[in-house]
Amino acid sequence: MRPLVVADLDVVEHLEKELFGPEAWSRATLVEELGAPGRTYLAAEVDGELVGYAGLRSDGHDADVMTVGTRTALQGRGVGRTLVRALLDRAREVGARQVFLEVRVDNGPAVHLYESEGFEHMGRRRGYYQGIDAWTMRLDLRARATSDP
Repeated sequence: MRPLVVADLDVVEHLEKELFGPEAWSRATLVEELGAPGRTYLAAEVDGELVGYAGLRSDGHDADVMTVGTRTALQGRGVGRTLVRALLDRAREVGARQVFLEVRVDNGPAVHLYESEGFEHMGRRRGYYQGIDAWTMRLDLRARATSDP
């Protein structure tokens, strides 16, 4: 795990298109996100190859998972979970009380991952992803911190 940098954007841009199709972030958006205040972007590597990335936005009180992407061939092998946990650690470091995200309702593996990390459903956003609904989810870091062994 390491910070995501501009030099990674060729790989990230390719993964974005592979994973998110018409919803993929443009290179300009990726560059803007990397330089925006309150952002943390991480890269996951296996044998020196970037295989996943994730981003968090925080304002010091709350945080939002901006994106999580894992190379298709490695999905289901813990890369996404490692990235999500690193984002949650970062949210705690910056003092966030809660973390929010949106996820496509038809992305069962991602929904399961977030639920297993303690995120709860808040609501449903109709047509949020190119006509596909999204679950809005929230994790209360304060409650999670007190319930962890």
